[in-house]
Amino acid sequence: QWVYNILEKKAEADRIIHENPDPSDGFVLVPDLKWNQSQLDDLYLIALVHRREVKSLRDLTAEHLPLLRNVLQEGKEAIAKRFGVPASQLRIYLHYQPSYYHLHVHFTALGYDAPGSSVERAHLLADVIDNLAADSTYYQKRALTFALRADELLFKKFQEAGKV
Repeated sequence: QWVYNILEKKAEADRIIHENPDPSDGFVLVPDLKWNQSQLDDLYLIALVHRREVKSLRDLTAEHLPLLRNVLQEGKEAIAKRFGVPASQLRIYLHYQPSYYHLHVHFTALGYDAPGSSVERAHLLADVIDNLAADSTYYQKRALTFALRADELLFKKFQEAGKV
């Protein structure tokens, strides 16, 4: 619900760094709650897409390329303009599995070892765009490896099923 509150400007409207209001290909860029905005070494922003039906990487097809390209380009431009951080100094990625199921993209400082930015969980947005441009259903067909913490419910389900 908090994602929808941000998108509908019922919460955190004063924290919005950039918005593309297009209902299909737009998004809102906000600082992540983990970032105190006092230094750029641990810069961390989140782009929340306006489309509610897109829950995760698995939902993406070539139809979403205009949305993803907007997030990539406009997000980089907004961060450069507001914080003076060039695109070459950003890590821009999606999580799989995500921590919540509403498509969102992470923008972090390249030098910051953000939680979940490792290869087992983070998928670079530029790579996602390239993969979908080559094969529209890439993420519906591909096996996606991901790490789970021992205390996560999904890990417990795998244990119960004898898969771990």
